[in-house]
Order: sequence, then structure tokens, then C-alpha cells
Amino acid sequence: MDWNYWLPLVFLGLLGFVMTVYVVLDGFDLGVGMLMPRAKADEQNVMVGSIGPFWDANETWLVLGVGVLFIVFPKAHNIILGNLYLPVTFMLFSVIVRGAAFDFRVKADDNHKDLWNIAFMLGSAGMALTQGWMLGRYVTAFGTHPLDYLFSLGIMATVPAVYVLLAACWLIAKTEGELQKKARQWANESWWLVVGCLLLISLATPFVSNSIFQRWFTMPNLLWLAPIPLLSVFCLLRAKLLLSRESVLQQGVWQPFALLTATLILCALGLGISVFPYAVIDQLTVWEAAASVPTLVVTLIGVGITVPCIVAYSIFSYWAFRGKATTLTYG
Repeated sequence: MDWNYWLPLVFLGLLGFVMTVYVVLDGFDLGVGMLMPRAKADEQNVMVGSIGPFWDANETWLVLGVGVLFIVFPKAHNIILGNLYLPVTFMLFSVIVRGAAFDFRVKADDNHKDLWNIAFMLGSAGMALTQGWMLGRYVTAFGTHPLDYLFSLGIMATVPAVYVLLAACWLIAKTEGELQKKARQWANESWWLVVGCLLLISLATPFVSNSIFQRWFTMPNLLWLAPIPLLSVFCLLRAKLLLSRESVLQQGVWQPFALLTATLILCALGLGISVFPYAVIDQLTVWEAAASVPTLVVTLIGVGITVPCIVAYSIFSYWAFRGKATTLTYG
């Protein structure tokens, strides 16, 4: 077996898996933070309670993804982080603010609780916006044409919109009463924004990356890859159909969240197909970016132990705290 060929592909698949899981899991709790200004004080407490047992574990996937990128694809890491130094710094600052606000808002007195709520909302929005900007810059291969920056701004607007929709669907499943009805309203409103942003980005992508255009819009690739966008459209339309029915508040409460998760998985698959075999589009392939075989083997052993543990813990935590959310309290 040619380890120089297959090991980088294994880690590329692992990196794609890790980052997709992060987007889904941390996406909904960032979205909950961004939705808090639209809720009353008691509803905000329940919203935070719905993500309280999970948010720390959700961010573990981001740490794991960055660690894999640094160790396994060091050349790509240098290029990517070199171009994204400022937004990464801002995102880390947002992580710190959000983490502090999450804990302190529970124990703060009434005079200071609003301040920590604002910090939590801003930290959540800051993380979502910077992630969108970084994804846009990566897809445009860090180009400097005005269209590249405009495209990145479009992605920067799309990611928070997706997170808000994901969070609203999460709250439909995890809350009840008036808050659940509000979550359904938020989901219906944000659905239109998400679909509009995705449509504009899909139309703009061929103009910002010729390699992606060649991958998707030439024959026979167009026929082979058509099921991915078609299935994505189906999932989004099915989710909208469910959200338009008031019965979704009692029956099939998890279906909109599951459909949106499926859409994000399909989007991640489409992104992977778009950029393969590059670690940095049009600059560095995964094999050129990969570390030495001994490094990859040792890292594979490490992630072979770590990833199943994280998966098992995540499954256990979501199972243990299943059911409707309540106000988060600390003893």
C-alpha cells in the first residue's frame, strides 16, 4: 500500500468529518446566542439551558479540526492561517467573551445580567461572522479581486443565517409553550434568508473560481453531481413545508432540525468535491501539503483513540440531557 497516497486522503476525510460535525453542533448553539435578543428574559434562560450541557463539547470539534490541520497538513496550515490571522484572532476573542458571558450571566445579579447577555450575543455573532468570512476567503483561494471580497461578504452573511435557522429548529424540539411558537416563527423567517443567500452564492461561485466551475458545470460531471444540489433543495423545501404547519410543534419536532442537518452534510460534501484534491485551492494539493508518513501514522493512532472517545461522550451527553430544556442553574 502506498502510504504517501492514502494517509493524506484518510486525514482529509477525517478533517471534513470533524468540521462538518462542528458546524452542525456548534452552529445551533451559536444560533441560539444570536436569537436571544428576540426573546424575553425568562425565555433567554431556557434558551441558554437548552445548550448548557453541550456547548463546551461542541467546541471540542473545532479544536480537534485545527489540531489535525496543523499536524497533518502543516504547509496548508501556514498558508491558511497566514492569510486569516486577523479573523482567527477575532474569533478567538469572541470565543473567550462568549465563554465568560455564558458562565457569568447565570450568577450575575439583575444589574449586570443584561451586560453578560449582550456579551454572549455579541460573542456568538462574532464567531459566526468570522467563520463565514474565513470560509469565503478560503473558497476564493485568498484572491484580491473585489469580486473575491464581495463573495466572502456573502458567505459571511450566510453562515450566521444558517446558524440561526438551525438554532430555531433546535428550539422547536427542545422547548415548549410560547417560546416554541416563537422558535417556529423565527425558523420560518430565517428560512427565506438562508435560501436566498445560498442561491446567490451558488450563482456567484462559478465566477470566483474557475476550477470549481469546471468541476460542477462541465459534462459528464454535471450529471454525476446533480443529485447533491437536488437533494439539498428537497431537504430545504421539506423543512419549510413542516415549519409551515403548526402540528410540527407536537409531532415530528426533530424533523426540521434533521433535514437542515442533512442539508449541511450535503453542502459539506459539495465543498469537498469542489476543492479536491487541493488543500489550498489552486495552490497546494493534499499530498503536497501533508506531513511525513511517520508523523501521519503516529497522528492516526492518536485520533483513532481520541475521536471515538469524543463521539461516545457527545452521544452520551445528548442522550442524558434529552427532552425539553429548563432554565440553566449552577449549584
